[in-house]
Amino acid sequence: MAPSGDTFTPALLRQNKQWAQKTNSEHPNLFPTLAKGQSPQILWIGCADSRVPETTILGLQPGDVFVHRNIANVIPTTDLNSQSVIAYAVAHLKVKHIVVCGHTSCGGVNAALANEKLGLIDAWLTPLRKLRAENAEKWKHLEQAERAVKLVEANVRAGVQSLKENAEVIEGIKERGLDVHGLIYDVASGELRQLEIKEEREGEKVVREEAFHTE
Repeated sequence: MAPSGDTFTPALLRQNKQWAQKTNSEHPNLFPTLAKGQSPQILWIGCADSRVPETTILGLQPGDVFVHRNIANVIPTTDLNSQSVIAYAVAHLKVKHIVVCGHTSCGGVNAALANEKLGLIDAWLTPLRKLRAENAEKWKHLEQAERAVKLVEANVRAGVQSLKENAEVIEGIKERGLDVHGLIYDVASGELRQLEIKEEREGEKVVREEAFHTE
């Protein structure tokens, strides 16, 4: 029973019931199947932004996507949260695809391009600020909006590279063809686009796998 004066929780419950009934009428086997377990094909690593709900924008259903979201879809190797999700998705759920998705109008990216003191979040944004510094000369003539898109793209590329240096991911790629993808979501249009990521030369690939693979 909701506390006296709480109108928010009952409203959520009503909306949930309407959604559950509608979903059940359209897909009568969905919930009984999900109750038996999950077998998602996709691990989605995206931003916590409320405008980028992965299952919705992909047109998929509950159970289709295993998800990790954080501010600005950063993938630090020292973050036990994201690394645990990656390990479980790859080694146990055996997902076939990993998607790193950035998006336009990202608050984390805009913060990394500014110099306002934000407190705890400043430490989290350090990888983005490093990308900003590394590309400062290349981007110096761009407008702020263009720099933001470039940083979104650079961050996704960095995430894809980080995943390809993950031992579980390396094993998944070699043993069962696991694919890693970089996508950008345009908030203004609702559309995704694939990010062009430079292919490694064979020698670079061998060196990376030798350095990061574990047994």
